[in-house]
Amino acid sequence: MIWDFQDALSRRLLLWSALSIIAGIAMLLIGDGFWCGFGLQAIVWGGIDAAIAIFGTRSARRRQAASQHTPAVFEREAHNLRKLLWINTGLDVFYMVGGFLVFWVFGSQDSFAAGNGIGIVTQGSFLFLFDLLHVRAMPLCEPPSDQH
Repeated sequence: MIWDFQDALSRRLLLWSALSIIAGIAMLLIGDGFWCGFGLQAIVWGGIDAAIAIFGTRSARRRQAASQHTPAVFEREAHNLRKLLWINTGLDVFYMVGGFLVFWVFGSQDSFAAGNGIGIVTQGSFLFLFDLLHVRAMPLCEPPSDQH
């Protein structure tokens, strides 16, 4: 079911967010300069990713409970999720470019700024691969497996 796919996607994003936050806290505690900037980005992006994952799961469950389980509904849900993942993939490119610009413009004078820039590039790169792999793994057509 498309909602199972979205639930799995959200759980994977939540795992990434937890790992990012834990790693970011460790970097802030033991690092300085570059690693504090990198760690700050890991924490911020981890928090944002967690919020997106939780919202995505709740939203999908509400839509699943409120909708009829027909092929048209599955097709619409899959289409909407595919569209969202493609939009996110495009946005991820902007994140990577923005992070590179922060690194390039400010990083040579400030190691904290350099860490922030590379942290943004790292998070954007992960999200680009995450979104791209998930949009490519989505089923093209999904008939209902059972009627509710």
